[in-house]
Amino acid sequence: MHPDARYLFTASMDVDPEREAVFNQVYDTEHIPFLLKVPGVLAVTRATLAPLEMSIGGQVKTIAAEGEPKYSAVYELADIGVVTSPAWAAAVELGRWPTEVRPYTRNRRHTMRKVMRNDPPRGAG
Repeated sequence: MHPDARYLFTASMDVDPEREAVFNQVYDTEHIPFLLKVPGVLAVTRATLAPLEMSIGGQVKTIAAEGEPKYSAVYELADIGVVTSPAWAAAVELGRWPTEVRPYTRNRRHTMRKVMRNDPPRGAG
């Protein structure tokens, strides 16, 4: 994680199957690069939902993520106000995202989380 990240903004969504190729291409080549130019956006990581089996209480269990969107992007932010800034507002409307991608997304979920850190005290080390 970026050392200056204080908030994690997550944008999760599903996309119409026939639009997945353009969704992924635009997200990677346009949407993320535009948002990385916004002051305070430190890093972006994209992910797709994967099956989950894990050990709990000595047993391997399958964890169902029913209703969870397939795609997520995690934005590491320096400040909570980044997503309401004029620079962010402009960046999310650039390129093909507003016309060729956004209309074909659904089950959208957005969350903001404050990073909890156990940083060593200043001067320690």
